Amino acid sequence: MAAPALAQNKPADAGKKLYCWDEGGKRICSDTLPPEAVNSARQEFSARSGTRGAEVQRALTAEERADAALAQAQQEVDAAAADTRKRTEQAMLSTYATEDDLRRVFNERTAIVDNNIKTAVFNVTSLRSALAAQLTAAGNKELAGQKVADKQATEIRQRHNELLAQLRLQSAFEQQRQAMDVEIAESLARYRELKGIAAPVDAAGSASAAAPAPAAVVPAKG
Repeated sequence: MAAPALAQNKPADAGKKLYCWDEGGKRICSDTLPPEAVNSARQEFSARSGTRGAEVQRALTAEERADAALAQAQQEVDAAAADTRKRTEQAMLSTYATEDDLRRVFNERTAIVDNNIKTAVFNVTSLRSALAAQLTAAGNKELAGQKVADKQATEIRQRHNELLAQLRLQSAFEQQRQAMDVEIAESLARYRELKGIAAPVDAAGSASAAAPAPAAVVPAKG
């Protein structure tokens, strides 16, 4: 008869856990975890010894998971950018022995953009002049009581569209040039910093990082 009594007094299973979590402002502890508490923050204790085990944080919402993924992606991008910047600076130091060497590279790039700008300006001037002449001719016909031919009206519209497109192109090239000026100034300043070179002083007594002078430009024909 002693065997059943011993079975009833057997110690709690060493792997048994006690869960405690907050629900509705109350602290709840149980040796079973109901489905509605699975995603809640909780503490786990050993049912045998009472010592604390794991502490489980609440499950993230879909929005929080998206924010966490975005933050992680941004960290990876920032780390990659920092690594690229470091390698670029190392390459800058090893490739360009002097500031003039670095400036020559910028001279090539600025010459291309400056040429594009001047070509666009030339084309805009030509198109505007041609469009003005066509509009004048069409206006003279209407004043004389004559009908403007469909072909002539179509050419006017086409010339007008070409002018607008060339103006947009000119604006884009000018924005590229402005962005390049900023890039050049920043690159030269960083090169001097890495090399320990003082920036040149202009006539007004302030440090300057003048952009390379533009190369000669030949306008496009037509």
